[in-house]
Amino acid sequence: MHPHHSQVSVVVIGYDDAAHVADAVRSALAQGPAVREVIAVDDCSSDGSAELLERMAAGEPRLRVIRRQVNSGGCGTPRNDGIEAAAAPYVMFLDSDDVLPPGAVDVLLGAAVEHGAQVTAGLCVRRELPSGRETPWQPELYTKPAVITHPSRLTRLVHDTLCVNKLYRTDFLREHGIRFPDGRFAYEDFVFSARVLAAAPRMALVPDTVYVWHVRRSATRLSISLDRAGIDNWRARTDAHRLSYDILLGAGEKQLARAARARFLEHSLRMYARELDQRGDGYQREWWTLTRAYLETFDAADFALAPAPGRVVARVILTSAEPRDVSRLKELAARPARLTPPYARAADGTPVWSADLPEVRLEHLLERPVHLLPATVDAELRPRARHTLLRLRLHELYGRMDQAGPHTVDVEFTHRDTGRVGLVRTASLTAEPEFDSWQADVPVDLGELGSGTWDLRLRLCFHDGTARETTPRALRGPGLLRRTAVPSARHGLLLVQPYATHAGALAVRIAPGWRGLADVVSRRVKRLLHK
Repeated sequence: MHPHHSQVSVVVIGYDDAAHVADAVRSALAQGPAVREVIAVDDCSSDGSAELLERMAAGEPRLRVIRRQVNSGGCGTPRNDGIEAAAAPYVMFLDSDDVLPPGAVDVLLGAAVEHGAQVTAGLCVRRELPSGRETPWQPELYTKPAVITHPSRLTRLVHDTLCVNKLYRTDFLREHGIRFPDGRFAYEDFVFSARVLAAAPRMALVPDTVYVWHVRRSATRLSISLDRAGIDNWRARTDAHRLSYDILLGAGEKQLARAARARFLEHSLRMYARELDQRGDGYQREWWTLTRAYLETFDAADFALAPAPGRVVARVILTSAEPRDVSRLKELAARPARLTPPYARAADGTPVWSADLPEVRLEHLLERPVHLLPATVDAELRPRARHTLLRLRLHELYGRMDQAGPHTVDVEFTHRDTGRVGLVRTASLTAEPEFDSWQADVPVDLGELGSGTWDLRLRLCFHDGTARETTPRALRGPGLLRRTAVPSARHGLLLVQPYATHAGALAVRIAPGWRGLADVVSRRVKRLLHK
């Protein structure tokens, strides 16, 4: 018999997701004999999901279907139903549009049993569909196997707010009354994870990939994490953050509570600040008011734990009653961060946010290592018949660039969907004293790249041996960021579209050949007809 036979209940939740739920269930059943049961909780679907699950259950004794008679409005209640129904010593969660990779349960269960862990966690990857490109979630936590005797010994655990990449002792959840918030509660993972950490479990971490989170940005109904356009989403997120902090603080876990606030500054605040200039004036004002009210509950120690970009964004919001400098905040909230000109100083010479906001001091920029400085490189891409010219301009930053001595810049074009590096170029940086900057002209043959969307990454190399990796800021203006058709020896014709990403970085879309041009024109016509 398998040494870990029938030890795990996998709870799969779904609502109106008949297109994907069967794949999720099959991935759980395929984990092997360690899975005693797969509990599929259907949240009163109207698309035939429940009937599909029941047909599957008729031929699979390990599959149990729970049909809710009333839709709960969220993910928490169906998962709670699964906890109550679980018959195995361990339980884990799976969403209907995601999958468990082969071997996930075995590796989690093996570590849990070996180390006597009440919670065992592994790496989750976000898989963009349809491209298939994967990005690891919180990879810093899962570089090697580890045993954590108490969560406060690794406060970064609060950054992994997912519930789905973990295996829980069922009796641990029940003894401590740990459940998800019921009903229509967005970001229920935040609160559940805080309750788990507040109960001080012994934890095991494994470096293996144990969960595949599917990201479908073109879906008709976006997931909660992707549907951020309305102010209710931000209100729900801050409410979940606030409740998580209260749970940890109420359990006496002050270090974890402070770390949770640092996570808000580093992750949530920066993510929404990057998108703020895409919203209307009404949204911006309401977002600013909500955020300011929440930040006013933070103290100096909460801010001290967060990396500098999130702290500075927060300080600007706290210092101004009305939205301001939204575009500049977006650049600072980008990853990597970019602090754009102008660079003001207080009367005593201390770097400050701006001349009219000297209360936000930036003295940390005088001491931070060069590889962490939010250097800004402006970029313009000018498509030409033979070689396209990429012009880069590195701005001075309170004397720190000149001190390090800009030398060269490495330019890398990476395919958005596949991650393939298509082109690498190196150019010298030449000083422009009259502009307090350094310039590099980089000739590139876009025909070498091929079709698709390409992101640019820069590595600034300095004479003192240091380097800074960043992304270039897309310059806007007459003649810039416009679609251009250029001759190509390789493809006959290239349709080139430089553009600014949501975070303000320069990227480029390329459609090679006459067929590529025809495809682009066809898509454009279809969009116009549907307006």
